[in-house]
Amino acid sequence: MTLRPIVRFGDPVLVTPTTPVTRFDRHTEALVKDLLDTVDAPGRAGVAATQIGVGMRVFSYNVEGRIGYVVNPELAELSGGTQDGEEGCLSIPRLWYPTVRAERAVVTGVDLRNEPVTVSGEGLMARALQHETEHLDGVLYIDRLTPELRKQALRDIRRSDWFMPQAEAAPASPLPSAFGGIG
Repeated sequence: MTLRPIVRFGDPVLVTPTTPVTRFDRHTEALVKDLLDTVDAPGRAGVAATQIGVGMRVFSYNVEGRIGYVVNPELAELSGGTQDGEEGCLSIPRLWYPTVRAERAVVTGVDLRNEPVTVSGEGLMARALQHETEHLDGVLYIDRLTPELRKQALRDIRRSDWFMPQAEAAPASPLPSAFGGIG
């Protein structure tokens, strides 16, 4: 079992659109296995490849006993009105904001044999399908918030204990202050 670490807000991979999978080989199989192992941890509804630092178009899901994955997913249908509920993200830990989503979602893609796959759901499954597919497009759920709420989310992120912790801060520059160092 390979539980991969989750990439956090601020990493460019999270806002970069992914590359579609074109080779269905052992590397793709390993990626899917890692995604399935990673999403199987408690409290996880979905994990996009970008969240484990991989820029490929794949995600896994684990919602209400349904566990699976989709390679090259596309949102094929959004319907049934809207749902407005609290949404969070493993890449933005411990912060939740009201996010409007379609009540029902259908995602199409393929499996590891490059065979067509369709996954659909309502409620939490619809929310997860939309959230994970958008991750692969380089869109985070906070991008969907109202401008005022997004500003608040960004303030909350900057104040969080996980965002740019001191241990990860860049080392002091040996350059003189005239060149951007400390002096």
